[in-house]
Amino acid sequence: TEEAMTAVKDGRLLIEKFIDNPRHIEIQVLGDQHGNVVYLNERECSIQRRNQKVIEEAPSTFLDPETRRSMGEQAVALAKSVQYESAGTVEFLVDSQKNFYFLEMNTRLQVEHPVTEIITGTDLVKEMINVASGLPLSFSQKDIDINGWAIEARVYAEDPVTFLPSIGFLSHYMEPTGKPGLENVRVDTGIVEGSTISMFYDPMISKLVTYGPTRDFALKVMAKALDNYCIKGVRHNVPLLRDIISQPQFISGDISTNFIQEVYSDGFTGRMDKANKNELIAVAAYMHIKRTE
Repeated sequence: TEEAMTAVKDGRLLIEKFIDNPRHIEIQVLGDQHGNVVYLNERECSIQRRNQKVIEEAPSTFLDPETRRSMGEQAVALAKSVQYESAGTVEFLVDSQKNFYFLEMNTRLQVEHPVTEIITGTDLVKEMINVASGLPLSFSQKDIDINGWAIEARVYAEDPVTFLPSIGFLSHYMEPTGKPGLENVRVDTGIVEGSTISMFYDPMISKLVTYGPTRDFALKVMAKALDNYCIKGVRHNVPLLRDIISQPQFISGDISTNFIQEVYSDGFTGRMDKANKNELIAVAAYMHIKRTE
């Protein structure tokens, strides 16, 4: 085009395929030094902000066994073609008709690997160490199944409205573990109460993972875990995470990479359901009565 010629001296036009209702679904692969490569099913990573994953789950509500197998086999073929060793992730965009398109391969352990470990019963880090030592994989493709459901929420020190990082001193930090109803909770973190969230590193505070026999069970545990997470000293996205998993679209699995920008087009400003509102009114009324007695 004339504009392109003026700007970059090249008038050719690049046409990209439009992917309707795109989902970001990735396949975990694991290879050894003996030519063995397996896939450990998928992770649904469509809940994103600024192209950064926020909530991941395994398995995906969208894939059927045939599509899962096809994606897995192509991921394995890619890894074998480059004689890949260790853990890696092959990422795809998937459209509304379950057509999938290669996006990239991450040649490392992903942040969201815990959900795969939980539903497959594997220790990916242990396997990576064994592979690096020259040992073969301790299992084959036929040994990999899907057992239950796992969901991971990335807890960030950031403004839940603007998504800008929040730095500061963690004056209080209490993880949602060790309480009744929170047995199926895993928290991966590198900070403690008294830590400082600085401007020099990623603002992630922790990876909050819940799991159970069904997605509904894992979601209920996640809701309780988020309600019992205490973080003070910096702004954080726990209220946003809690709201996302309460949205009807998310609960039904009707999601895409556009979810956050569509549901929170004006930014997240908080939401209070009727039950919580009534509780707060009752507490406020009680406090007022006690003060005026």
